[in-house]
Amino acid sequence: MKEALISKPSKHIVWLDVVRLVAMFTVVCCHSADPFNFYAGDPTADIASIKYWGAVYGSLLRPCVPLFVMITGALLLPVKEESGPFYKKRISRVFWPFLVWSVIYSLFPWLTGLLGLDPSVILTFFPYAGEDALRQSLTVSLGFIGQIPVNFSIVDVHMWYIYLLIGLYLYMPIFSAWIEKASERAKLCFLIGWGVTLFVPYLRAFVNEYIWGACAWNEFYMLYYFAGFNGYLLLGHYLRHHDWSLPKILVAGIPMFIIGFGITFAGFRHMTSLPDFTDEQLELFFYYCSPNVVMMTIPIFLLCKKVTVRSERIQKALANLTVCGFGVYMIHYFFVGPSVALMRMAEVPICLQIPAAAVIAFLVSWGLVILIRRLTGKTAKYWVG
Repeated sequence: MKEALISKPSKHIVWLDVVRLVAMFTVVCCHSADPFNFYAGDPTADIASIKYWGAVYGSLLRPCVPLFVMITGALLLPVKEESGPFYKKRISRVFWPFLVWSVIYSLFPWLTGLLGLDPSVILTFFPYAGEDALRQSLTVSLGFIGQIPVNFSIVDVHMWYIYLLIGLYLYMPIFSAWIEKASERAKLCFLIGWGVTLFVPYLRAFVNEYIWGACAWNEFYMLYYFAGFNGYLLLGHYLRHHDWSLPKILVAGIPMFIIGFGITFAGFRHMTSLPDFTDEQLELFFYYCSPNVVMMTIPIFLLCKKVTVRSERIQKALANLTVCGFGVYMIHYFFVGPSVALMRMAEVPICLQIPAAAVIAFLVSWGLVILIRRLTGKTAKYWVG
């Protein structure tokens, strides 16, 4: 996602800027659905409608993260630098804003206590915050900070992607060496193998927990090394150089998207209807590396390739989002919950609350990042990348 959000203006490919805008807004919109899917408000509210629209938007927006990975693959593969300079350039620009904002998110519950705010305000910002966060304790916040080298905490869940992103950066020079030598047929074969692995979550859930050699003492099943987000990296690289005509996208891509959405939505609704469903069951059909999500992602990526932006003003705005986008990702989660609360107070129709809240959170975050960059100058890279 980082390279999808930060590139030098001279290297801008306008249609990839369009993909970036779609990915950035949809990730904010997707997170704006969290207060619906994890509703903890007034028990007299129309819970059924809240859960329904949370499921609709949560399902519809699953391509957000895959699009970021595909942009990274389209821009960086094959890697042109030696691994050392590549790691220094990419990882350092990711690491410092990630660390700064992880600490800020971790301290937030404690700061609300210092300000004398009711613990319930934390649920407005982080709807699935646990009891520990509601204690507004410095000890708990320090515990969240101490956990950063191991994993994200309950108050900065969106930081999961940064751990993944650093891993992708570490892997890319190695993967790139194969991509440079691989034929188009070999790349396509890899993608087919990756496509098979997309069914693994469902095989584990509905057929057998252990497949293709996996067992209690071995998690590395037969196609393990073809699995994961590296497939999206290659897919972005591959589709950058392979185009579909607009009629083909419309004829094949739209049904593909609809089927993918239908599976995602129906599966999620089924899982959440089960009594005492687990976290794994909740996320099963939302899984990014799944066939249904890939079916939704490919048509969006290809449609964005067809977008022509002639307005210089819009091109400049897209270029600015490229510079500010990583910062927007870092800070936007502070604004999605309050934006949803604002939409509820304004009595916006429930079916429109999520996208309306996303517009506000997105624009506020973007404006704040622009301000931070102007105020911090050369040190902005440590704050917002």
